[in-house]
Amino acid sequence: MTRKPARMYRKIEGQVYTRQEYMGGVPTCRITQFDTGNLHREFPWQLSLGMEEAAQVRDIALEAARVSAVRVLERTSPNEFHLKMRRFPHQVLREHKMATGAGADRISDGMRRAFGKPVGHAVRAEIGTEILTVYTTKAHLDDAKEALRKASHKLPVPTRVVITERA
Repeated sequence: MTRKPARMYRKIEGQVYTRQEYMGGVPTCRITQFDTGNLHREFPWQLSLGMEEAAQVRDIALEAARVSAVRVLERTSPNEFHLKMRRFPHQVLREHKMATGAGADRISDGMRRAFGKPVGHAVRAEIGTEILTVYTTKAHLDDAKEALRKASHKLPVPTRVVITERA
């Protein structure tokens, strides 16, 4: 019998927890760049990666998707794209780490006062929310589609590529 991996942070539960000035020890956001590529040119085509389910997406997954898409775009269409991260991970994730192993029952308090420590950031996204957007030319549409397809494999939810022509 095979078990599915636990998706701890995928569900949207509880209140929004975003005020970092009241928290201590919050790790920094892992996304290094929100805009990459040719930022000085207007491109006629826009391809967006939209969510098909409501979920929380961790900043680690967003950065992996961004790196994957940029790697494909820089190889296939250098200087002919602009990739933009559309959401900033404001949600702070907490985890109550439990001690396991021999003698853990004498150390651990179980679920008593289990508020948890900050461990990362996430984006709370609803259905249809656009996560990544690539602006490009008509000649490089297929390259941008392939880049977004590869980026979608890094995200924990099903996604869809939406193509629009800009006026």
